[in-house]
Amino acid sequence: MSKPKQARSVARLAAVQALYQMEVSGVGVEAVIREFTDHRFDRGIEGDGEGDPLAAADEAFFAELVRGVVGSQREIDAAVVKRLAVGWKLDRLDATVRAILRAGAYELSHREDVPVEVVIDEYVELAKSFFEGPEPGFVNGALDKVAQDVRAG
Repeated sequence: MSKPKQARSVARLAAVQALYQMEVSGVGVEAVIREFTDHRFDRGIEGDGEGDPLAAADEAFFAELVRGVVGSQREIDAAVVKRLAVGWKLDRLDATVRAILRAGAYELSHREDVPVEVVIDEYVELAKSFFEGPEPGFVNGALDKVAQDVRAG
């Protein structure tokens, strides 16, 4: 994987972790961005199971993802909920799955410079790093449907 691609992949992982952290702890967007920038990048992220230093992250991309999801959350959540099974609510999903879907939906709807296939593949791979069950397939299907809605034509 090339350095810029790897830096974006690391930024996506960090964004998902930051969104999760914000949801479970209630910390604000600027505080969580500052924490990651000051303490987590170029170090191992707790819970990664490896303890190896993180590859360099695209920190500007990370901050854009986190701020973008928070700033567009109502729109993003509506795009995701529209594509969930009838009767399912976003709050029924695992918090990590919610963070993955929100980041992916943000990228699909606000970063048209990133190809749909790249966005979906990146977030499915992230889901695989957190889950061994049906979640990666669920993320794939949900983001594919969101992409059809937001990237039509």
